[in-house]
Amino acid sequence: MQKVMIPAVIKVGEFFEKKKYFLPQLIASAETMKKGTQYLESFLKKDITKMQKKAIILMATVQGDVHDIGKNIVSLMLENHGFQIIDLGKDVSTERIIQEIKRHSPDIVGLSALMTTTMVEMEDIISAAKREGLKCDFLVGGAVLNKSYARSIGAEYAKDGVEAVRVAEKLYKKK
Repeated sequence: MQKVMIPAVIKVGEFFEKKKYFLPQLIASAETMKKGTQYLESFLKKDITKMQKKAIILMATVQGDVHDIGKNIVSLMLENHGFQIIDLGKDVSTERIIQEIKRHSPDIVGLSALMTTTMVEMEDIISAAKREGLKCDFLVGGAVLNKSYARSIGAEYAKDGVEAVRVAEKLYKKK
């Protein structure tokens, strides 16, 4: 797995960035990696268990937003790179996200929004987490977001699944 599957999915990510591959190929490779990992799990329990301990990432599409395709792709990419994903789904309230941060103590919280009307929820979530004294990094993404907005609310930004993996790796290594 470490010698073949992970380098292969990294190569697909590189091709995606260079626009040699597109979203269908990215999704297909991520799904293939997931199926391969599931098949090999019983044979490689030790490796997978070790890999799963990389970091816990709590993922959610913010309240009012029902678009979760991007979040699902990012979750799959992160999972394929050894992160443990807890996916809360779409249209998730600030209160529920805060509750789940307390429950799971994730290293990173990934928030997604596709609409300008819902992206403001991200700032509310991050502010609420700070008020509660919760210690985790935030990674945000979505079609209407950019690095500048992410920084203004105290979060890191990723434009796609490939970049999300890179940013999550950076955040994980700084801990």
